[in-house]
Amino acid sequence: MAIESVAIVGVGLIGGSFGLALRAAGFTGRLLGVSRPATLEKALAAGAIDEGGTLEEMVPRADVVFLSQPIAAILETIDRLEPLLKAGALVTDAGSTKRLIGERAAGLPRFVGGHPMAGKESQGVESAEAGLFAGRSWILTGDPGPEFVGWLERIGARVVRLSPEEHDGQVALSSHLPQLLSTALASMLEGRVTTSVAGPGLESMTRLALSSHDLWRDILATNRPAIAGALADFAATLDAVRDELERGDLESRFVKARRMGLSIRQK
Repeated sequence: MAIESVAIVGVGLIGGSFGLALRAAGFTGRLLGVSRPATLEKALAAGAIDEGGTLEEMVPRADVVFLSQPIAAILETIDRLEPLLKAGALVTDAGSTKRLIGERAAGLPRFVGGHPMAGKESQGVESAEAGLFAGRSWILTGDPGPEFVGWLERIGARVVRLSPEEHDGQVALSSHLPQLLSTALASMLEGRVTTSVAGPGLESMTRLALSSHDLWRDILATNRPAIAGALADFAATLDAVRDELERGDLESRFVKARRMGLSIRQK
């Protein structure tokens, strides 16, 4: 099926950026939005969608249904989708965890889980931008077909294929753990560090601490075992670092850390 219409359910930062990115990449089909009325007005003004309405109005017209809501809302929407879908329509999502969403969507005729590894501390369609996905990985848990993959590549994303379990284990380490470490550091330092002497290093380390708990609540709840394991591994690493500090034996730790830091920046 040719992709001539896309319904974006949840036209916030990710959904709005997806619409803007598709249009900037040359997509000439219809971009249909499903969100609150005030959000739809902003999305229309920004050019992220061509028209907006309810799930019941927009989904039956869509060749692709892109669920870009918080995880709990994605799960609720999946339960309503099947009777609304056009024959052959692809359903995909942008949820930050994949196992539970995939299990809930198993009964849909054509579902492929997805997760664009992109974002900002600021949320909402007001922060959306066409270039948000450029150079960023877009995880897929199955095969959505060459046309959809082609559009992901046109908007600059790098397609990576993982199983839902592989995805959730990897992001627990690469995304969820860094968030909690930044949050823990900032909360520990509140009232103990004079902000006038806080340098750029602390600013960098606490950037993720600016994130909202509302954004992270569902992520943490739906990937709790993998995150708990990552925290336990990090706690053991901190114990090892403390021992190395007492022995004056941290050079190899710095070498290893620098190697990893460089590899991330060279991807």
